[in-house]
Amino acid sequence: MDYFSALVPPVVMAVFFIGVVRVIVKTQGGAAKAKEDAAVDAALARAEGARQASAAGDA
Repeated sequence: MDYFSALVPPVVMAVFFIGVVRVIVKTQGGAAKAKEDAAVDAALARAEGARQASAAGDA
């Protein structure tokens, strides 16, 4: 019985981890991908614009 109780937590954690990975993989892309990509692009453009503005102000 000690073997069983020693193996249960790692097996449960492995099953949970595999489930999390499958959910992450399945949710990549899809209908929301373009919206998420646009949000990331907009954030990067804002950061780049702020960096250029501060560089122009320093010069």
